[in-house]
Amino acid sequence: MAQGSDNNKAFLGSAMQFMEAGQKMAQQFMEYLGQAGAPSPAAVAADTQAWQSLQKQYMDQQAALWASMLAKQQGQEQTFKVAPEPGDRRFAAPEWRESPVFDYLHQLYLLNTQYLKQIAETVPADDEKTRNRLRFLARQVADAMAPSNFAATNPEFIKQALETKGQSITDGINNLLADFEKGRMTMTDESVFEIGRNIATSEGAVIFENAVMQLIQYAPLTPRVGARPLLVVPPCINKFYIMDLQPDNSLIRFMVEQGNTVFLISWRNPKEDLGHLSWDDYLEQGPIAALDVVRDVCKVKAVNALGFCVGGTILTSALAVLKARGDNAAASLTLLTTLLDFSDTGEIGLFIDEQGLAMREATIGKGGLLPARDLQNTFSFLRANDLVWNYVQSKYLKGQKPAAFDLLYWNSDSTNLPGPFACWYMRNLYLDNSLRLPGKLAMCGERVDIGALDMPVYILATREDHIVPWRSSYLGTRMLGGKARFVLGASGHIAGVINPANKNKRSFWINDNLASEPEDWLAAAEENPGSWWNDWAAWMKPLLGAARAPRKPSSVKYKPIEPAPGRYVKERAI
Repeated sequence: MAQGSDNNKAFLGSAMQFMEAGQKMAQQFMEYLGQAGAPSPAAVAADTQAWQSLQKQYMDQQAALWASMLAKQQGQEQTFKVAPEPGDRRFAAPEWRESPVFDYLHQLYLLNTQYLKQIAETVPADDEKTRNRLRFLARQVADAMAPSNFAATNPEFIKQALETKGQSITDGINNLLADFEKGRMTMTDESVFEIGRNIATSEGAVIFENAVMQLIQYAPLTPRVGARPLLVVPPCINKFYIMDLQPDNSLIRFMVEQGNTVFLISWRNPKEDLGHLSWDDYLEQGPIAALDVVRDVCKVKAVNALGFCVGGTILTSALAVLKARGDNAAASLTLLTTLLDFSDTGEIGLFIDEQGLAMREATIGKGGLLPARDLQNTFSFLRANDLVWNYVQSKYLKGQKPAAFDLLYWNSDSTNLPGPFACWYMRNLYLDNSLRLPGKLAMCGERVDIGALDMPVYILATREDHIVPWRSSYLGTRMLGGKARFVLGASGHIAGVINPANKNKRSFWINDNLASEPEDWLAAAEENPGSWWNDWAAWMKPLLGAARAPRKPSSVKYKPIEPAPGRYVKERAI
């Protein structure tokens, strides 16, 4: 009995320290709301009945949890539990339940998190964007204050430290210092990978380059190829080799294996000397220049073209410029997780508002860089538990070394953006959503209308994409003038696209009725097991042109400059 009494006293003493955690988290959240320009606590209290009801519910649940944990300490069944959301593995280790203190602490935290999310729904909001900003801030505060993030409140840290006699603490500090020296959090063992040696290894050659990009032509893998080549335009906010990580998950290699003569733009990672580059510079020196080279090399009037993410937006804009000049440069267009209508930009749009953009325009709008670190931090905090706090716990608290993972190596290899380019992009597309309006935007001296693009188009969106919401991508089918095929893949922005056909995982949905609204389209769509890659290959097959013998990466005019993947992709941001 004495031992049980002592345990209860220890439990009571420790747990009392956390009883006000919910109120503290709520207070912190309110401070964030004030910084974000959201309604003050006084405004929140305007809806008195809803606010009081929420507070009462929270206090009742807190009391129920406290009573239930005390009953458990006395050997009775726990009648009130707070479980993590599906997929939340932060408290899966048995240490969180073996100690009554940590058992109570993590459940109280989960209860507090629910409370914060309910606050975000109760606070008055003028529009859905404001509401989404409140939800995002609530999630960021809750994620940051998780007990798993701190040594004193993480039983896994304590157990590891005891078992290793403190070595895990030393290793964690060394991991932290190493990341401080690099100026960023590393997520994988970067010493394992080398671009061109064990990632980005598809054979080919750089046949053209300018200040903005290198153009790679890949070596053929089939005895016959289609006469019409394929130009790939990846995003410029990341390195292209997400499409060419390893041979068994390389989308580039798959394209070549389908009989395509594949050309790819490898964007420059700009330094200060290129900080003056504009949106027009990227169009003229990127896709427009590449299209001229590809057509010259292959002796064709039009190519098949594919763009990924913002690369798709850049490609579509470039084709619209050429269309205005009377040049039908593309016979088909494929867009992977691409926004053309920016009415709903997901959580990325929460970072772009008039005040913040005006500040960026004043500082880097005429010249300078949007640093890669800023972009990487933004994308990481969209999934903070997976891409930030997970590594705080494993690397800094437990002293573990991260495993080698090609995708995370790529994720850490970010790029800078020229200030004028970035500001134009954010102002005209994310903020003003002008690309959808015929003639509204002038690019490269032309008033563009993407509705004038009448080639067949294949649009892929992914169902769990937090960067390009699939419903927004779906709207692109109504903006382009050609016959569209819309395919919805499973998973997210990257995993949904890089879904190798040889593994044939996940599913994709198809519905030829594109006149319906997104939700109605999905409700009537047919689910197909496996990768969308095969569906795209079947769609592309009649667009390849007549079969002919393949050509090596070069021509009389465009000689190989260096082997793929080229030196541009190897330049790291400072």
